[in-house]
Amino acid sequence: MEIAEVFISCKKEVHYSRELTLSQPALIRVISGEMRIMAADRSFRFLAGDTVLFPRDQLARMSKLPLNGEPCVVISVIFRKDRLQRYYEHIQPLAPRNHEPVAFIDHPLLKSLFNSLTPYFELTDALPADIAAFKVEEAIRVLRTVKPAADGLLGYFDVPGKLDLAQFMEQNFRYNLPLEKFGYLTGRSLTTFKKDFKQVFHQTPSRWLTQKRLELAHYQLAEQGRKPSEVYLDAGFEDLSHFSFAFKKHYGYPPSRFSGSR
Repeated sequence: MEIAEVFISCKKEVHYSRELTLSQPALIRVISGEMRIMAADRSFRFLAGDTVLFPRDQLARMSKLPLNGEPCVVISVIFRKDRLQRYYEHIQPLAPRNHEPVAFIDHPLLKSLFNSLTPYFELTDALPADIAAFKVEEAIRVLRTVKPAADGLLGYFDVPGKLDLAQFMEQNFRYNLPLEKFGYLTGRSLTTFKKDFKQVFHQTPSRWLTQKRLELAHYQLAEQGRKPSEVYLDAGFEDLSHFSFAFKKHYGYPPSRFSGSR
């Protein structure tokens, strides 16, 4: 099932995403409310009128929050690899390869683009494929005109290069991803990832990840007074019961022991 290329989301309540790993670049426009993006080494906050282009293959968590009595309404445009490749087949990118989000100052062309998309969201069915293709190409043209740095995210199709494994894992261990995905993001096959991991950390990825996540959770419970229900997702566990079982097995007592816990 293909993901929609142009869509709108409306969150009336506070909404926290799980791991967000985009396989394609994505353009986000906040119409109302507040959106926060938490990456490994920084966080971003976007309000109504903000527009940002996110790179592919970047780990993050997203929060959508109502603000001033208004829901968080966000328009998203996803740039499929095949469409980008066709567009850039005979066009030289205007900027070097970039892995950082690109924020845009509001511009008449951006306003026109998103205003033209709004009526389509009244459709009960998905946006027809030929119209979606047209609007995505229009978005590419607008972005590279408004800010050529957008080409650094849109015009390159290389797979992730081989990264420093220790640095990457220390920064991203809290993301609950399959080992295959960790391998891909560090530029390795699963077999090579496991081999390199054992050489660097002297234990298996699963054991190391569990230990690091438990240490983070313990710190947040003991030193920051947070509750188990607040820390288990942040520390990279799938559900509260699994977290509680692993925590008690490792430390000998349940996470509810701490005074800040319920």
